[in-house]
Amino acid sequence: MTAVYVVVPDGVDDPARPSGGNTYDRRVCRGLADLGWVVHECPVPGPWPRPDDAANARLARVIAAIPVGSVVLLDGLIASSAPEALVPEAARLRLVVVVHLPLGTMTDGPVDETREREQAVLAAAAAVVATSAWTRRWLLEHYALAASAVHVAEPGVDAAGLAPGTPAGGALLCVAAVAPHKGHDVLVAALARITDLDWRCLLVGALDRDAAFVQRLTRQAADAGVADRMTFAGPLAGAGLDHAYAAADVLVLASHAETYAMVVTEALAHGLPVLATAVGGLPQAVGRATGGRPSLLVRPGDPDALAAALRCWLTDPGLRGRLRDRARERRATLAPWSTTSARIDQVLTEVAA
Repeated sequence: MTAVYVVVPDGVDDPARPSGGNTYDRRVCRGLADLGWVVHECPVPGPWPRPDDAANARLARVIAAIPVGSVVLLDGLIASSAPEALVPEAARLRLVVVVHLPLGTMTDGPVDETREREQAVLAAAAAVVATSAWTRRWLLEHYALAASAVHVAEPGVDAAGLAPGTPAGGALLCVAAVAPHKGHDVLVAALARITDLDWRCLLVGALDRDAAFVQRLTRQAADAGVADRMTFAGPLAGAGLDHAYAAADVLVLASHAETYAMVVTEALAHGLPVLATAVGGLPQAVGRATGGRPSLLVRPGDPDALAAALRCWLTDPGLRGRLRDRARERRATLAPWSTTSARIDQVLTEVAA
């Protein structure tokens, strides 16, 4: 059996800190073990992807302790921000970086510097795995990488029970950490435009990513007169999250950026249509059914457009029926996590050889 050292952020299993990246890492580790790999998990504490000196030192110690010639699978949240620790080790180790979200697409610092550092790591790696075709295209367009070294392994999804839905379609669900890039302020502004209609919105997601933003959002909802129709549930996982999907009529996302949006395929696994912004790899995650997309997609940052889509959904029973039929058709075509693991296995096997 071949060993792989998997470098992940500390807390990957913390139920209070759910994220698509953490889920992806955890499921891939399990899948690789099922495929015969000896998986050595190497969690690294730190404020990734903005590491401090202590985090960088911990990463350097972890990498230095890995035997020469080993295959190392790194979460891009760590790898893309740590060229000092990784680039010098590329000749000694076989590095494979999983890019969930290119840091060069989202940064609160100098963009050129962030991209230069990320490119240095990815160029030094033996292979790069993007979690969507959109991400792979972005990496090849912006970084000097060999196309043959950049692969795609889309997230999988677990089979789920079919959400029954309600006749009026007014149970709205948003699953996303409450932070500026997820566009909750746009969602609140859109909901404020449809107060004449019957709806309630459950917001599932971490509330500790940006306390100031959460405070502004709750004030915005109160000022708009919609606070009593919105419930902030905090992070949910397992049976709690399944129950939220089962009780919903439609998933609503107002994200400003998404490389894939795993919550989209989770919703579709429950037969839920999607109202969302057409950003990044999200349309790819939505996919298509025979009659078209199981979704309404709008421009990001546009509360009027999102409100119009919501109004169409809430006032047109025929539209709701068509989107539900498409969602249930798309549900049958979703790939399981074993497909993701098999693709990662193929990349690691090639690198090991």
